[in-house]
Amino acid sequence: MTTRWLVTGAGGMLGRDMLAELAADPEAKATGLTRGELDIADRVAVHAAAAGHHVVVNCAAWTDVDAAEHAEEAATAVNGTGVRHLARACAGSGSVLLHVSTDYVFSGDAGHPYPEGAPTAPVNAYGRSKLAGERAVAELLPGTGYTVRTAWLYGAHGRNFVRTMLELACRRQTLDVVADQHGQPTWSRALARQLAALGRAALTGRAPAGVYHGTAAGRTTWYGLAHETFRLSGLDPERIRPVGAAAFPRPAPRPAFGVLGHDGWSRAGVPSQLRWDDQLSTALGTPGFAELAAAARAVG
Repeated sequence: MTTRWLVTGAGGMLGRDMLAELAADPEAKATGLTRGELDIADRVAVHAAAAGHHVVVNCAAWTDVDAAEHAEEAATAVNGTGVRHLARACAGSGSVLLHVSTDYVFSGDAGHPYPEGAPTAPVNAYGRSKLAGERAVAELLPGTGYTVRTAWLYGAHGRNFVRTMLELACRRQTLDVVADQHGQPTWSRALARQLAALGRAALTGRAPAGVYHGTAAGRTTWYGLAHETFRLSGLDPERIRPVGAAAFPRPAPRPAFGVLGHDGWSRAGVPSQLRWDDQLSTALGTPGFAELAAAARAVG
């Protein structure tokens, strides 16, 4: 049976990897809509787009954390109200909704990984806007809505921390990187693979609806991620210098601890992701990253 998938935010880092993942599935027929082609804050357009699809994967989001601090209403229009439009449309069409959320719904003061059911308490506007979307999915799609929280996402497409480190390696001899924020760097292609597996499990009734944590196993800091990116790319990791987050004041406060637990996947029959450093090693050998690393080595 051919399953019809709709991917919103298809021009972004995760959206592009999601379409690539689905293209490898002979039983999946995927339609990708970019932000210019579908504004999820447009209720009428969302209902028209969702019709006729078995699974909707929402990769559309307001992702500028600092800008959200001064434009919370605009961020919530996308991350909250837009997700509510998608959930209502899926409820009407009988579609499964896979919605991508964030670790920023938590306060970041835990000393152990947050389980899926941990109390939420976002510390910034971006986190509050994403929590509004999560609540819409739970309210409107109690049996067919899936919220997948991810964190520290990087990939071959678009702006992200790993690409930035390799680009800066071409221009700077040393880099100061935050060493007192903890999380799970996650390759967007690994998350796309997990989302595709979850969608298939949902369609066959094997995966209970609810919240899942789509991050890599293990944990590190931004400094640890930069250090390993340099080491795996054949660059001198001693060029990375650890500093505290106070060295880089930002408009929006960041959770100091965003490590997530992954117990939900066993109930869905979907494998958890690999360790973050194993993912990074594979990702750095793929097109896009490999060229950046080569350019950085050439500069010396």
